[in-house]
Amino acid sequence: MAKEKKAVKKTAPVKKAAPAKKVEKKEDAAKTYHIAKRASDGKWQVKLASGEIAIKLFDTQAEAIEYAQKMAKNQKGSIRVHSMKGKMRKA
Repeated sequence: MAKEKKAVKKTAPVKKAAPAKKVEKKEDAAKTYHIAKRASDGKWQVKLASGEIAIKLFDTQAEAIEYAQKMAKNQKGSIRVHSMKGKMRKA
């Protein structure tokens, strides 16, 4: 019995990947907390700039600012307070 040779496919040489660039992850970036009054129930909400839902609700703006300041300090972030007329200020 004669042995048959199997065809071997040649593959292209593998290119070495370029070294990965150091990219800052979103989790590592400084977070911005927004404080605004909700029209639906009149409560003050604290949420992330990139967030769609509130992190926590408060009855007063002062309570919301105090909470957001603690969060921003822990996360090395900042705070933006929205007025009822749509203006924004840093806290």
